[in-house]
Amino acid sequence: MSHSNANDAVTETGIKVALITGAAKRIGAVTTRALHATGYNVVIHCRLSQQAANELAAELNALRADSARVIQADLNDETIYNLAIEQAYQCWQRLDLLVNNASSFYPTPLGKISLSDWDNLVNSNMKAPLFLAQAAMPYLNAVNGNIVNMLDIHGMRPMKDHTVYCAAKAGLAMITQSLAKEMGPAVRVNGVAPGAILWPENDMPEHTKTLILERTVLKRPGTPEDIAKTIVFLARDADYITGQVIAVDGGRSIHI
Repeated sequence: MSHSNANDAVTETGIKVALITGAAKRIGAVTTRALHATGYNVVIHCRLSQQAANELAAELNALRADSARVIQADLNDETIYNLAIEQAYQCWQRLDLLVNNASSFYPTPLGKISLSDWDNLVNSNMKAPLFLAQAAMPYLNAVNGNIVNMLDIHGMRPMKDHTVYCAAKAGLAMITQSLAKEMGPAVRVNGVAPGAILWPENDMPEHTKTLILERTVLKRPGTPEDIAKTIVFLARDADYITGQVIAVDGGRSIHI
């Protein structure tokens, strides 16, 4: 995003504020930078990546003083949701945007699925976004704010050995639509479903990557910036869009 947009997020009462969960690395960090570049103050949530979060905040604060803060919270702790939202609000006494980006992702082959796998994957991918949204609702209502949830093509099309993750993302897709109905007309709620953007942090075989790209219409991977730009669009420019999930997947979801 160019800095020519730097005033886009300035309101009569001050700067707009975005809370991005799982914001220290990967797509979360790129999204945080993109929102910051359009003028948002950003609250960078992390669980374990405190050093990376602090470094990102320092980078952004060097560009614009007191425009980035860090909060640390384990979203597996069900007592944390209200506290995390309250901490985010207290940074600048407002909250305009919640980006539910934090996500656990790993295989759970049938026959080896544990209750802890279920709890971990459902907590981060479905439960936390719902309860964070509920906690944020009064603040978002006050400013006609919005929510963007990070979904996945595999919430609609299952991936082998990932039953729990896929089910959790499918649940989040329905939560996105339900929240849009529940929180309108004051608050808009949408989702972004990435396709082949960043490969998993654990090694993925090259032939698997090739197969995935062959299943896209555009025959190439996307970038984290593609996701970030879509989130910025939904937050800033999409005043008449709610309850929708935008697939940013190079056409993979329509490929036969």
